[in-house]
Amino acid sequence: MARTFDDLVAEAGSVSVEGWDFSWLDGRATEERPSWGYQRLMSERLARASAALDVQTGGGEVLAEATRFPPAMAATESWPPNAAKATRLLHPRGAVVVASPDEPPLPFADAAFDLVTSRHPASVWWDEIARVLAPGGTYFAQHVGPATAFELVEFFLGPQPEEIRRRRHPDDETREAEAAGLQVVDVRSERLRMEFFDIGAVVYFLSKVVWTVPGFTVEAYRDRLRDLHERIREDGTFVAHSSRFLIEARKSG
Repeated sequence: MARTFDDLVAEAGSVSVEGWDFSWLDGRATEERPSWGYQRLMSERLARASAALDVQTGGGEVLAEATRFPPAMAATESWPPNAAKATRLLHPRGAVVVASPDEPPLPFADAAFDLVTSRHPASVWWDEIARVLAPGGTYFAQHVGPATAFELVEFFLGPQPEEIRRRRHPDDETREAEAAGLQVVDVRSERLRMEFFDIGAVVYFLSKVVWTVPGFTVEAYRDRLRDLHERIREDGTFVAHSSRFLIEARKSG
């Protein structure tokens, strides 16, 4: 027997959305992963570093998968529940987690790190990244690209203007990195398929990835959620697409 709209929405609303563990969506939603394998590449770079910083680490889940940390390992996170989770996960491995807002300045000295990493930062302050990197140091990150999940965004918010669709374009971020004095040595971009198999998965995703539909609540969007529930029941899935790009930039020695 198919579960009701109210049951699915209530279940999704009862689940914690702290951290960046999306395992609750297993069997309920899928998203293709980029071909380059950020986790593996990040881990290789961390193993060669002497001092590293992971910016906007979330709950520390991605960083924690690294095989080996450098002698000095720090991470920043702005949301208190995530910072607490990252602390529990990373402190036993000797990493320091600093609760810090996602805005400048970073709470570290100039030239403190030879590697700065980040996976899906909400904002990128290139001048600060350049400042905390030592000469010859590297910024290595996977960013969310333009028009990510815009099929979902526009279902709830309607058609978006081109300047909104273009936000976080790798060409723009490359120019910003270079303006901060960094040399961009690698950029790779991919568009990836996402599927949602029930309305609970949509509610969970929008509650966790809060910038997708700003101000999202079930109450505010109940009618549109119900429409989407009926569409998923008829079609079996709701398809969207994410955009991801890998970027590597170096500070001149």
